[in-house]
Amino acid sequence: MNKEPMTQMGFENLQEELREIKTVKRPALSKALEEAREHGDLSENAEFLAAKELQGFIEGRAIEIQDLLRRAEIIDVSKLSGGEIMFGATIRLADEDTKEKVTYQIVGTAEADIQEGRLSITSPLARALIGRSKGESVEVSTPRGFKSYEIVSVRYK
Repeated sequence: MNKEPMTQMGFENLQEELREIKTVKRPALSKALEEAREHGDLSENAEFLAAKELQGFIEGRAIEIQDLLRRAEIIDVSKLSGGEIMFGATIRLADEDTKEKVTYQIVGTAEADIQEGRLSITSPLARALIGRSKGESVEVSTPRGFKSYEIVSVRYK
């Protein structure tokens, strides 16, 4: 069984999502299925078919979350320190071409959300950053070509 690294916050977010599935989404879906059954012939009932499809998605997500929680290896970022980038680091980068600055935290794949500044440990950028330190430059292949970044800061919070 492969361990899944994640932060405490990521673990708690998955627990909350699973709780919501069990206490909110499943009961609502059960009610929707019951109402759809009351409309007659199930083979031609679009509401029933849509509810069954949603049920499959929700149950699949619940199984996925339970598996992630079982395999979770929680890494306490607050106990980490140093200047070298590793899992949990919050990194400030400057694009060497545009000078635009961005901040990312390197997290597990299950909690990654680039819009929220959470970069998956398996992403090309995170892999290029691991082991590097403030002041170094990294070059990463992107769909638009190579991008170069300077590491402006590294911190653990």
